[in-house]
Amino acid sequence: MGASARVVAERVEAAHRECWSVVLASTVRVTRDLDLAEDCAQEAFVRALRTWPEQIPDNPAGWLTTVAKRLALDKLRRETTLRRKLPLLVEEVGSTAYGGQADDQPTDPLRLVFTCCHPALARDAQVALTLRLICGLTTREVAAGLLISEATAAARITRAKKKIAAAGIPYRIPADDELASRLDVVLTVVQLVYTAGHVAAGPELTRADLTGRAIELAQLLVRLMPDEPEPQSLLALLLMTQARGDARVSEDGELVLLADQDRSRWDIKMLAEGVSRATAALRQGERSARATGGQSPGPGRFALQAAIAGLHVTAPSWERTDWVQVVRMYDAMLVGWPSPIVALNRAAAQSLVPGADLAEVLGELDALGKESALKAYAYLPAARADVLARLGRPDEAAREYDAAIALTANGAEQRFLSRRRASLPTTHGDAVPD
Repeated sequence: MGASARVVAERVEAAHRECWSVVLASTVRVTRDLDLAEDCAQEAFVRALRTWPEQIPDNPAGWLTTVAKRLALDKLRRETTLRRKLPLLVEEVGSTAYGGQADDQPTDPLRLVFTCCHPALARDAQVALTLRLICGLTTREVAAGLLISEATAAARITRAKKKIAAAGIPYRIPADDELASRLDVVLTVVQLVYTAGHVAAGPELTRADLTGRAIELAQLLVRLMPDEPEPQSLLALLLMTQARGDARVSEDGELVLLADQDRSRWDIKMLAEGVSRATAALRQGERSARATGGQSPGPGRFALQAAIAGLHVTAPSWERTDWVQVVRMYDAMLVGWPSPIVALNRAAAQSLVPGADLAEVLGELDALGKESALKAYAYLPAARADVLARLGRPDEAAREYDAAIALTANGAEQRFLSRRRASLPTTHGDAVPD
């Protein structure tokens, strides 16, 4: 007896979340064309909805990959003239290059990341295209993650695909002498993949498929570049964040901020690995600096982020966190990698330093409100609301919470912000919801 339509739909949806990047990446190796591979991968999932009611395969990823490849080969056989014109996006079958064997390779998703992050593409296009292809995110979800309009996201993705085709960008992991020029954006994209899963768009707080995929990609990068501190730092950062995952959600499914988390629910083994990797990465950077007589740069931005995460997870409690040192880490990031989001995080940390001038912090947040990159960023009004509440200005704090709720796409965060708003003292000027 076959499976019900509901069960099949749930299994196909789960397979899409877990296997999309593998199916697409493997199909690209056959098609040598991103658009064609994406079409075939999507069609494979459609066929699963029609076929799986008879029998759900034991290996959904293998079934989907096989179907997508067969669809691609059929189209290529029918369109031989097109095939002659397609850009060479893959190594020749049988190549002995890294990950270049004829069979599907676990490095295929990483190959796709490097293809999307080719220096011939604009950086913003690299990020948008990778989020679309590796995460399987919709254009709307990509836009939300990058704080841009849906039309802008669609245009970036389309331009990037056309540029890959026109330039004949190869589908492979670059040679050693090419890795450095792409590493920073690849690391950025992997972190964005994790972020897209850490606070997902929709009713659920997280998407485990995306956070898991990001960690796997970071692990592959560490294997590929074992002597580089930044991949090690990124993996450390993701592991320390992931280790706190269970404590982020209460028993009734509500969001719990780090300040209120039950630290006994943290994954101690994963935390230890993250801290160990972060420490090793910092030592790698120090050795490099000594070897060059101090000419090499200091800790990279992922090493600094990992250091901040380490300060959080090694503190005995939220109250005993070394906020002064956290602020110093953000100051270092602002020197080397200035951005409005780093400045916002720095201001939020500064507000928690014992004896901090909250009015001064509020002034910094007000100034950041003029940054176009933060216009649709929910954490800015949320940070302002927190500071205003601590300054005893509940009416203004309530309005900022309203703004943050309107900008938040995650149901768990919306409920959390609504609870924070409801906890504000009621004054004559503002009605607080039940």
